[in-house]
Amino acid sequence: MTKNRVLTCTLSALISGFLGAYIGGQIALSVYSQKCQNQPWGVKEFCNVVTTPGAIWQGSTTGLWTGVVLGAFISGLRTRNQ
Repeated sequence: MTKNRVLTCTLSALISGFLGAYIGGQIALSVYSQKCQNQPWGVKEFCNVVTTPGAIWQGSTTGLWTGVVLGAFISGLRTRNQ
């Protein structure tokens, strides 16, 4: 039972972490790209190119950690012995 619980919690934490990384990256990219909307066309495109990698990195990292912690916590609660 313990091995199955560890495997379930690990897989759940990893899946929720990757999902959180994707969602966090998309949200951060959306927020950062809104900052470039009021710029003229050439500056707007340059602003998007410069801010995109940082936004995706920051949002993905935050989403990954949040997803892993929450996924492990929730799956631990769901698989505990009663």
